[in-house]
Amino acid sequence: MLGVDISSTSVKILELSRSGQQYRVEGYAVEPLPENAVVEKHINDVEAVGNTVSRALQKIRTRVKSAACAVSGSSVITKTLEVNRSLSQDDIEEQIRLDASQYIPFPLEEVAMDFDVLGPVARNNTQVEVQLAASKKDIVEDRQLALEAAGLSAEVIDVEIYALLRTFSELLPRMGDTLNKTGSLQDLTIAVMDIGHTMTTLTVMSDDRIVYTREQVFGGKQLTEEIMRRYGVTLAEAGLAKKQGGLPDDYQAEVLEPFKDAAVQQIARSLQFFFASTEFNDVDFIFLAGGTSAIPGLADIVQDKIGTPTLVANPFASMSLANRVNAANLSNDAPSLLVACGLALRSFA
Repeated sequence: MLGVDISSTSVKILELSRSGQQYRVEGYAVEPLPENAVVEKHINDVEAVGNTVSRALQKIRTRVKSAACAVSGSSVITKTLEVNRSLSQDDIEEQIRLDASQYIPFPLEEVAMDFDVLGPVARNNTQVEVQLAASKKDIVEDRQLALEAAGLSAEVIDVEIYALLRTFSELLPRMGDTLNKTGSLQDLTIAVMDIGHTMTTLTVMSDDRIVYTREQVFGGKQLTEEIMRRYGVTLAEAGLAKKQGGLPDDYQAEVLEPFKDAAVQQIARSLQFFFASTEFNDVDFIFLAGGTSAIPGLADIVQDKIGTPTLVANPFASMSLANRVNAANLSNDAPSLLVACGLALRSFA
């Protein structure tokens, strides 16, 4: 399956293949969306999103027609439940449907939901933990319709934070000796700061599970708007200059460095909220994700100011690349492709 990530500003499509345990990037594309086609990850214009998916598909020239897409954490209700381990899969499903109204503030006929059995409850071996995920049907259906408009079949609608967790199986080799011998997240607490266009999302993983997620309003749009204001350029011109350079000599000191400082403050504040609301008081690693994390030097500043090892996320560091994939471009785009990568990995689940 193709991994198709529909964010507020772009569509990202990724195709992976696998030989043995070695993954290969067969192709990828990042295609900008028209303004307001997606607002805070809710699709406003299905046709515009479908057209954008079509343009991205033309760039990667794939024959694959099945896709995995995702809904965002803010539009998903998740709940960990405990049920009797003697129940069959059908019985678990029936019990969840009976109990779902306690956790979902919408009529059940308006909701798409699914569940996954996580494993035994540590303190009670007669029970198992079940992860419930639910979202409004129209949010799910809009993604299906957008993919269908581009000639794709939506085989999987996932949840972004679960796709992110799946991607980390490919990030682990970069952690070296810190990993335990099994090469898992067990005994490690890892914070992922996804700095998007308008929102920054902190996701914390510990012992192979997501233990915390929080969104706050902050993103690369603030840097773009400051470039517009200071240099009198259009939104499109500011976005292009931010990526390609060519701004006046005072840009670094007067615009970029203050933005970096603001980003570090947002990251530190998010972590303090996490520590204050959980039993955790430290994290082992910080990974920066999202397009804004590619700003040169940002990871070093975060590491220096917060005192935690910090890396820019690149799930493709240990993957091989097809000849048509530009390695330099992929490296630049990698931090924004974590969700697309986790969705493409559903092909091999």
